[in-house]
Amino acid sequence: MTDAVPPGSRASPPRDFTEFLIELSVALHRHAMYPEGHPSLGPAAEAVTRHAERLMGDRDLIAFGVARHQLIIEGVATDGQQPVLRRLAEGLHRHHLGAVSLLRGLQPAEVALALRALSGEPDRDGPLPLTGGQLPGCDHVRLHLLTFDGLTIVGDESRDGEEGASHSSHISDLWIGLARAALAGEAEDSGDSAGADGVRRAPAEPSRVADAIDRHRGAEAYDQVVVGYLLQIASELKTATGGEAAALRSRSARLISALKPETLRRLVQMGGDNARRNAFVHDAAEGMAVDAVVDLVKAAADASGQTISHGLVRMLTKMSAHAEAGADTAKAGADSALREQVHSLLSEWELADPNPEDYRRMLEYLATSSVQADGRGTAADDMKALRLVQMSLEVGTTGPIVDRAINTCLKEGGAQPLVALLEQAPPESTVVAGQVRARLTQPLAIGAIVSREPLDEASLDYLMPSLSIEGYATLLDVLASSRSRVTRRKLLDRLASTPLDVVPLVASRLADDRWYVQRNMLLLLSRVGRIPEGFQLTRWTAHADARLRAEAVRLQMSLRGQRELALRAAFSDPDPRVVRVGIAAVQQGCPPRVLPFLAGLAQVQQVPEDLRLLAVQSLGNTRDQGALDALVGLVDGGRTMFGRQKLAPKSAVVVAALRALAGAWRKHPKAEPLIGLAAVANDDELREAVR
Repeated sequence: MTDAVPPGSRASPPRDFTEFLIELSVALHRHAMYPEGHPSLGPAAEAVTRHAERLMGDRDLIAFGVARHQLIIEGVATDGQQPVLRRLAEGLHRHHLGAVSLLRGLQPAEVALALRALSGEPDRDGPLPLTGGQLPGCDHVRLHLLTFDGLTIVGDESRDGEEGASHSSHISDLWIGLARAALAGEAEDSGDSAGADGVRRAPAEPSRVADAIDRHRGAEAYDQVVVGYLLQIASELKTATGGEAAALRSRSARLISALKPETLRRLVQMGGDNARRNAFVHDAAEGMAVDAVVDLVKAAADASGQTISHGLVRMLTKMSAHAEAGADTAKAGADSALREQVHSLLSEWELADPNPEDYRRMLEYLATSSVQADGRGTAADDMKALRLVQMSLEVGTTGPIVDRAINTCLKEGGAQPLVALLEQAPPESTVVAGQVRARLTQPLAIGAIVSREPLDEASLDYLMPSLSIEGYATLLDVLASSRSRVTRRKLLDRLASTPLDVVPLVASRLADDRWYVQRNMLLLLSRVGRIPEGFQLTRWTAHADARLRAEAVRLQMSLRGQRELALRAAFSDPDPRVVRVGIAAVQQGCPPRVLPFLAGLAQVQQVPEDLRLLAVQSLGNTRDQGALDALVGLVDGGRTMFGRQKLAPKSAVVVAALRALAGAWRKHPKAEPLIGLAAVANDDELREAVR
């Protein structure tokens, strides 16, 4: 087998949503460049509409928040240095937009009208002609304005030094941004104003901000922006110190305490999946006030379907009280103990349940038992079957009747009650417990377990250590046939981490004619990090379907000794999706022999602009002389008639190249003159790029 190079990973917004926003940014840029009626504008609007429809799925709308340099997707902020998304965020922010919602039924004509309006400059063309968040003729587009009146940054006369002032201002900006988002559209009668001396007064009170958030129940776009700021505040307070940090810590604690429990639960749920929610509470536990931490832990537990015992809640609340208002000798210890306890809880969410274990499981089983078509409950029959299995474990014997009882349980109630019995089995029933477990790991039983929706992850995880290779073959069959995207993803995660050699089973399923089955098998090989000896990827790296080529290139890049070959194939591919796979792999550095291919992508004007921008960003992360020469070539506009050096005509690619040169080669003799020209240019964007 060929070993894979362990790939790095970082938390990021959903990839499909990010790709949609990149497409939206490119379409908006085209509407800003070309006049109305240009032949490239219609296809751009249609592509955005199609992508939005796919992304919407069975939802009624999709929404994202807008910050100054970032977009907020499901509570996660995009990379502020990603040039395409940064340009979109800055363009929308200039129109004072806090969020954008796209509704089911969106039409290309509406997208075209919205893009045309958003491509204008507010200082030149005036504000957007919005009525109730709608542009004329755009019934399925909602643009959510943020009102900025009366909300300003608190002055701090104690700031020393430019760097300290900038950081302190950023901390204040977080609260101001949150207050603006929460009070968007509210009457600005808060009494927050600037005095005659020019010193800006205190921003909106936390209780007022909390009241506004409580009233916006179910507004997804609104929640996106609020959650984005809460995530940033929690992250900032992990390391921030000083007066402004203390003020922000106090305001955020009062805000969280003032929110209704259902509102706080809603915001925590908006913050992403369990891992992201836990990361948010981890950050909060390190920097926020302790009483806010307790409220967030309870909301996160509720959002994740966990149970915290009443005794534990009381203990955390007492710790919080001691940390805030206890004796001086107890404050530090209580504060440290509470934060340590929260980190321990979040590590595995093994929280104590106030009910006895057997009683809780019985209640859960009775509450989820099925009902027949004529209305008669099947819980009694299921309980008889389950009781038979329990008796077999207690008396230490089994037989055909027990096998039929297991089948009944699997058919009606799933594997969860049976797994609960095995976990509680008495020590003397080890042999029978092993026989029942073996019965549950037979291919037919495993197929019945994993074919139920939603997937019973706990039972599958309990049984997987006992699975044979035939059981894994059944999992692969379900992976190929399941219509649930969630189930397929969870099976992929588990198949990739198995200690058994499933690579031959996976490779054999590449003969399936269905493209998505082949793609999933290539993805699984990439996750496993091995391929059979003599296995050739050429069939898929040269496949007619770009989706399979992209996955094959991704797999080839993970194999030791084949990364350079895969990058060359990616950068030479005619499909942008495959090229994007290669660019994503060289964000932190590019092999010298592949660098000319990457430079070519950045320099060829026929390459889509978003790919050129990504290529420029990759060149900026590479300290190779070839990368410097390529970036200089993009920025250098030749000589004037008097022989003076000049910049190339301004474009998004030129601005990105200047930013890369300023970040990596500011003092280099080749880059320094060009950076100097940009620093004194009449264009704000050019000056900002090299600042």
